[in-house]
Amino acid sequence: MKVVTLREGKERSLLRRHPWVFEGSVQKGRADAGETVRVQAHDGRFLAWAAYSPSSTIRLRAWSFDEAERIEEAFFERRVRAALAMRERLRVASDGVRLVHGEADGLPGLIVDRYRDTLVAQFLSAGSERWKATLAEHLLAATGCTRLYERSDSGVRALEGLSAATGWLRKPVGDAGATEVAIVEHDWRFTVDIAEGHKTGFYLDQRDNRRRFAEAVRHFAVQRVLNCYCYTGGFSVAALAGGAASVLSVDSSAPALERAKAHLALNGLDATRAEFIHGDVNRLLRDSLKAGRDFDAIVLDPPKFAPTAAHAERAARAYKDINRLAFKLLAPGGLLFTFSCSGGIGAELFHKIVAGAALDAPVDGFIIERLAAAPDHPMTITFPEGEYLKGLVVLRKA
Repeated sequence: MKVVTLREGKERSLLRRHPWVFEGSVQKGRADAGETVRVQAHDGRFLAWAAYSPSSTIRLRAWSFDEAERIEEAFFERRVRAALAMRERLRVASDGVRLVHGEADGLPGLIVDRYRDTLVAQFLSAGSERWKATLAEHLLAATGCTRLYERSDSGVRALEGLSAATGWLRKPVGDAGATEVAIVEHDWRFTVDIAEGHKTGFYLDQRDNRRRFAEAVRHFAVQRVLNCYCYTGGFSVAALAGGAASVLSVDSSAPALERAKAHLALNGLDATRAEFIHGDVNRLLRDSLKAGRDFDAIVLDPPKFAPTAAHAERAARAYKDINRLAFKLLAPGGLLFTFSCSGGIGAELFHKIVAGAALDAPVDGFIIERLAAAPDHPMTITFPEGEYLKGLVVLRKA
C-alpha cells in the first residue's frame, strides 16, 4: 500500500473526520489516479485510507478512518447497502430518489439517483471512477434494478483529470434503451430524460420545497406567480396545484419549457392559467419592472453561480442583482422563494446577499422559513460542504 504523508499541522481536518485533503497539505507520497493510499501524519500516525487524485486540488478523498478497514469489494458493498438502508427509513414520497450522495454516504464523488426501475450514476472523482465496475455491480444487486445509465458529464470530472462519460452501463438484452422515465412526486407526475436533463435528469433535491411552495400558495391565497429558471416546471405545477390564478414561467432552454408544458397536461392543470417565456431571466425581470408588473409570489431557483468558494464574489453580485429585481416586482404581502445551489455560497453569506438586495430595492420583509435539499440529499456533521442547496422564504411587508 502506498503512503502519503501530510505536513505537520495538516492532519487536523482528518482527525475531525472531514474527508478532503488539499494538495498543499501533502508533504510527500504519490499514487495513480484513484488508487487507495494510507494517509499518515508527519509523525507516522495513521489518519485514513483515501483515494489519490494527482490532477485535483483535492488530492485525497477519504474512504475510511478505520485503520483495520480494507478498501476492497466488500467495503463498497457495505457502503452501498448502508446508503440504501437510510433511504428506506426516510420513506421518500416519490419514486425518484437520491440513493447515494457522495461524501455524506462515505462514497466520495459518487452520485446515484433512482427513477423507478432505472439507476442514474455520476462518477465524479478519481476514486469512484477506479471502482466504477464494482460499484455498478453492487448498486444493481442491492436495488434489484436492471438498468444503469451513466451521466458522468459534469465539469467536476475535468478537475479530476477525467473526460466526460455517458451512456448505458447495464440494460437487459432486448431493452431499447429509452431514456425517458415517468415518476410520481407527492401527488404530481413528471417525466425525466436521464440522458439530456440537467444533473441526472431532474432536480430531486427540490422535491419537498415544491410541495412547500404549493402549500404556501394555498395558505396565502397567492394569485400571480413568477417562476424564474423554471426548467421543466416543477414549481409551476406546484403553483397551479396550490390554486394560483396564473403562472409565468421563464427559462433559457426551449426543450425544458416544452416538457414543462407537458407536465401541466400530465397533471390535469389548466394550461390557460400558464404562460411560458423562452428567454433570459434578467431581461424578463427588467422588462417586467418597466412594464409596471408585479407578482404575489416569485421563485428564484438559478443555476450554480459559484461552483467553488473562489467564484463567490462574482456570484454574490449575480445573486444580489436578481434578488433586488425580484423584490421590486414583489407585491406588498407577497412571497419570495429564493435559492442558491452554489457550494461556494454558504447559508450565512446567502442571507447577507438577500438582505443587501432587499435594502437596495428598497423593501423589508420577514424570513418566515429556511429551506434546504430534501433529506435523501443529506449533509453530515463532519462535512458541512454538503449543504449546497439553501433557500429563504421571505414575506414582503405590506
